Amino acid sequence: MSTTTSPASFIAKWRDNQLKESSASQEHFIDLCRMLGVPTPVEADRDGSFYTFEKGAEKTSGGGGFADVWYRDRFAWEYKGPGARLDDAYQQLLLYREALESPPLLIVSDLQRIQIHTNFTGTVKQIHTIELDELDNPDTLRTLRAVFTDPEKLRPKRTAAQVTEEAAERFAKITLGLRSRGNDPDQTAHFMVQLLFCLFAEDVGLLPNRIFSRLIKFTAANPESFTTQIGELLAAMRDGGVSNLETISRFNGGLFNQINVLDLTETELRELERASRLDWSYIEPAIIGTLFERSLDPARRSQLGAHYTGRGDIERVVEPVVMQPLRRRWNEVREQADKLKADWDSATTPRTRENRKNQLASLLFKFQDELRQVRILDPACGSGNFLYVALENLLDLEKQVAQYAAINGLPFLMPQVRPTQLYGLEINHYARELTQTVIWIGYLQWMRLNAHAVQDDPVLDPMETIKLQDSILDLSDPDNPREPEWPEADFIIGNPPFLGAKRLRSE
Repeated sequence: MSTTTSPASFIAKWRDNQLKESSASQEHFIDLCRMLGVPTPVEADRDGSFYTFEKGAEKTSGGGGFADVWYRDRFAWEYKGPGARLDDAYQQLLLYREALESPPLLIVSDLQRIQIHTNFTGTVKQIHTIELDELDNPDTLRTLRAVFTDPEKLRPKRTAAQVTEEAAERFAKITLGLRSRGNDPDQTAHFMVQLLFCLFAEDVGLLPNRIFSRLIKFTAANPESFTTQIGELLAAMRDGGVSNLETISRFNGGLFNQINVLDLTETELRELERASRLDWSYIEPAIIGTLFERSLDPARRSQLGAHYTGRGDIERVVEPVVMQPLRRRWNEVREQADKLKADWDSATTPRTRENRKNQLASLLFKFQDELRQVRILDPACGSGNFLYVALENLLDLEKQVAQYAAINGLPFLMPQVRPTQLYGLEINHYARELTQTVIWIGYLQWMRLNAHAVQDDPVLDPMETIKLQDSILDLSDPDNPREPEWPEADFIIGNPPFLGAKRLRSE
């Protein structure tokens, strides 16, 4: 390995350097390795199998590209030239992420700044930003060395589940205050779910310039203005328009059809302000519904700290019931697709090649359409956690089909699976409200994390497939109770009711 470069000489060389990305990126990276005393790609991996410049990768949106640097199980690194937006480079890495084996760190850089985005499953993402002039700081050097030698040191300490639990606890305090003042329980739940969605929408960029947090901070100091300010924002989200000098997209979807802002005390506004500091873009949809149902429903508030059905438990139902049959079907389709691709590659005439290509595309389009028409029912959906996990798994399977198409030279298949393929029955108004919101949050979160654009007019579609209905007994005619009609579905999932040990033995 060559002699190391000092931080001072590295800073002096690259300060005010205006070379283009293509001219400077590899030399900048090699100098960085020298400064940190770690091997360069050529020194560590002569055949480029696990650590290399210009790693070829298929984008999730279709087509090929290159990650500027890739180190298996450690990082993918993308450079941008002077003045370019590092956010654009990060979005580019998201398109490559799956093909690059989803490394734990996604790093974007120009010649003056390095941003390290953590990519650990189940954790709240952290961004470490390092400016050129900070490279002589011992803590900064330790962080950068960990990128190359031990990425686990950068694993965020807080999990998505922990943040979600804290968010639910803060909302429970606010809800308790609203109910103690005699507010209607349905109106209270509806309003709190609206606030929940606003916090998520802000942190994923659906609300601009942190408008909701700014309003909360202002109204915490001026409680008398809360009703007017928040009412104006919610109306803009319902219809599309302007609030607080910001252009607001039309959200629709039923969540904002009814607006009834409830007064919050200064203490409650401070609690909401503290909640707004959490990273809501990484809340865990698989558990948030249950926790918030407990916080909003007075009958269940005592269960807030109790055990809840976690993602692992839900997967043990969703995987064998829904996903295994669909994966078997995908394996059958893929075998046919592999044969068509082999015929395409070996064809001796342009006409035959084009014919096989069209047959392959048609086969994959048809299977994607099958996934788009899958209907999943939870007849006692609670707050939607089983339905959400099923949706996420369905989207992941559709992504596999899209990647197969892109890798084999076909147009990328944009996601067609939608939340409206999910059906639920629920007798609890709080839970039904949360189910609709949780499913949309999970869907928008998945689209964002997979670098797909979301519709913007409206952002949400109504979820009329989640019905307020008893799944066991139809009492619409009390004198003639009957078995209710369930929606047609391909798969039925759910959490069996808990009867208790004594009841379980007797049954």
